[in-house]
Order: sequence, then structure tokens, then C-alpha cells
Amino acid sequence: MSETVLIITITDRNQGGEFAAWYQAQGIPLVLTSLGHGTATTEVLDYLGLEATEKAVLMCIAPRSTRLVRQAEKDLWLDVPGRGVLMTVPLSSIGGSAAKEYLLRQEGEPSMETKVTHELLIVITNQGHTDQVMDAARSAGATGGTYIHAKGTGVEAAQKFFGVSIAEERELVFILVKAEKRRDIMKAVMTQAGMQTAAQSVVFSLPVCDIAGLRRLDEESD
Repeated sequence: MSETVLIITITDRNQGGEFAAWYQAQGIPLVLTSLGHGTATTEVLDYLGLEATEKAVLMCIAPRSTRLVRQAEKDLWLDVPGRGVLMTVPLSSIGGSAAKEYLLRQEGEPSMETKVTHELLIVITNQGHTDQVMDAARSAGATGGTYIHAKGTGVEAAQKFFGVSIAEERELVFILVKAEKRRDIMKAVMTQAGMQTAAQSVVFSLPVCDIAGLRRLDEESD
């Protein structure tokens, strides 16, 4: 049985339609697109050839396929600075046989052991505190991230648990990092922008099993 993954692709907002159309052409039936904002510093933007920080964040579910990732890297020019980054995150299950049949229409590849070289950090923070989160992450070696706006539910229960007032308006910050830097970056975020600060951030990480579009950035950080 093939492994199922969540494919997350981040690109400039004006390229989001092109990327979504490509995924649909590959037989992936459902592609969700959110509008986001980049957090990269001016130096990183210049290095990657980016002029704007407005982003499109695309998510879709498919059987894991190295072929699909490599084809995306080729067709979407992900090796070119400014085009974007693609990552896949393994899923443990999909609820309902009908939903699974709908989402997994294409054949994947046999499940295989994969060395995790990168992880995706997801930070949930109060609106307006993304800079605080990113300053903390950069102090431990992160290069940049992308954030989208969100609205929290169950705030009252969270307030009782943490013993502090929590804002409903939140932001999700996506930070792709090398696996060996994950612990230090998470610690920096928790220390400098955690629940005891005005940012009230919660951070968790997900393993990334496939990646495309980070070659130049990885070379810079080595």
C-alpha cells in the first residue's frame, strides 16, 4: 500500500493559479489555496530573486510519489530562484473510504524508509506577532517563513488551561528548516515568543519526506 502525503507548495501569489492547474492536470482532484505572506528578510529576498512577499499556499493530498515531486520540480521550474518550494508531509490516515477513494485516484509508489532531512515547523501565534516569532527563529538559524491569517476556536478552554487570556485572531507561521536545526529553533521560539510572552505562540513540527525548490538556499546555509 502506498504512503499518503500532504503536499504543501508555497509560491508567489501571482503564480498560484498556474501551480493549482498543474496539480489538477496530474489527476489530483482537490487543491486548496490560501493567501499568505512571506517573512524573508530583504537579503534573502534579493538572493532568491523575489520582489514581493505575498504568497499562495497550496495544499493537496496524494499517494507519495518521488516521480511527481521530480516532475513538479521540472515543470514548475522550482530550481529557479523565486519560483517556490514544495514539500510533502506523511499522513497517518484518511477518514472514510469514499473520501480516501476520491482523494487517492492515482497510483503511488511502494512505501519506503526515508531519511528526514527537513522538518516543517508550524507556529500558532497571536496576530501581529509574526515578526517576534521570526526574529526568534532566525536567532537559531532559520532563514524565513510564510504566514497565513486564522481565527481560533475554543479560546475559553485554552485560557483555562494556560491561565492567560488568548486572542481569537491568530496567525499560522510555516518555517521549513533542516532537521538538525529543528530543536534549537523550536526552543528559541518557545523561549522568545512562547505562551509567557505577548505572542503566546505554540509550535510543533512535522517530518518532510520529499522536497523540491530549496537547493540554492541549502547551499547558502551550508
